[in-house]
Amino acid sequence: MTTSTSSKGSLQLFPFLDLKAQYRTIKPEIDAAIQRVMESQQYILGPEVESLEKEIAAYTQAQFAIGCASGSDALLLALMALEVGPGDEVVTTPFTFVASAGAIARLGARPVFVDIDPITYSLDPGKLETALTPTTKAIIPVHLFGMAVDMDSIMEIANTREIPVIEDAAQAIGAKYNGRAVGGIGLCGCFSFFPSKNLGAAGDGGLLTTNDPEFADNLRVLHNHGGHSKYECEVIGMNSRLDALQAAILRVKLRYLDAWTEGRQKNATRYSELFKSRGLDRILGLPRVQTGCTHIYNQYVIRAPQRDELKAALRGCGVPTEIYYPVPLHLQRGFSYLGYKPGDLREAEAVSREVLALPIFPEMSAGQQDLVVNAIATFYGTRAFAP
Repeated sequence: MTTSTSSKGSLQLFPFLDLKAQYRTIKPEIDAAIQRVMESQQYILGPEVESLEKEIAAYTQAQFAIGCASGSDALLLALMALEVGPGDEVVTTPFTFVASAGAIARLGARPVFVDIDPITYSLDPGKLETALTPTTKAIIPVHLFGMAVDMDSIMEIANTREIPVIEDAAQAIGAKYNGRAVGGIGLCGCFSFFPSKNLGAAGDGGLLTTNDPEFADNLRVLHNHGGHSKYECEVIGMNSRLDALQAAILRVKLRYLDAWTEGRQKNATRYSELFKSRGLDRILGLPRVQTGCTHIYNQYVIRAPQRDELKAALRGCGVPTEIYYPVPLHLQRGFSYLGYKPGDLREAEAVSREVLALPIFPEMSAGQQDLVVNAIATFYGTRAFAP
């Protein structure tokens, strides 16, 4: 195994996500797809994007799919289609990437944060109803780390109040909830093709799914400058189109997505077995797959005492880790105008101090996993694995 040393002197044995290894396995197909677009010289919308939309609609069991420029734009477009604006409130989770709430704030609406379930790390449906008001325009649950939120509970509350649900499925393409693909349970689903996602583009990209034909038409108008045809402006829209090069690359990768998901799931199972064999499950909070859910492991996230010290120790051993997310949104400076303070959302705040994501990419070797588990076992002083 090749080793290298970072500028800070830490040993780096392997990347957190090895996209180079992924590319090597599909290089001829990716290169051919790029060449196909280059020869066509058709870069904006067109047949590649249309084909990808149909393929992902089928994959996610949705009637309609609309490509856009990013997962962040997908959220923004969904809210725009609902005419969310000043004076409106949109409920979401504080424990997510900033885009989930940023899209709300960008339209002048008020993000309202609901605390999370400490086991799933997702929005707690039991705390949702008290956050709803007459000005609540939408609810945005986030399918975090690759596992679905408790959508039945959320939809029951939302349907009773006639509040639309926008699923933030940026990390969860292919995940299922009671046999239904995420993104097709609420009014619409928002997906990201950021390179680090399970289905990642060669740059930014996003997509929306819906089963509502009128909503789908609104999205198509909004993402293309607000008109059905060139130089026609029916409403004020935006330029948020998925380009043909990204669509062509994603069409290749989509064919491998289920196999990559299976690889991540096998790695997750092996992680959990190794941790349990060393008694580390008594120290760490391991991911739990909820009944009826399919976890695709966009991230494998543990909850670890002395998290920051553990992260530093692992870095010293050449083990890469990430923290999703170190500061919940209600305590971020950008949302300080909302008036939240420490202690308001205790579960999200507690989790943010302990979560640590471990590498779980499909090409990860058993030896790399052993290194991760050995290093964690050493840190906590438990018996290390002898390969």
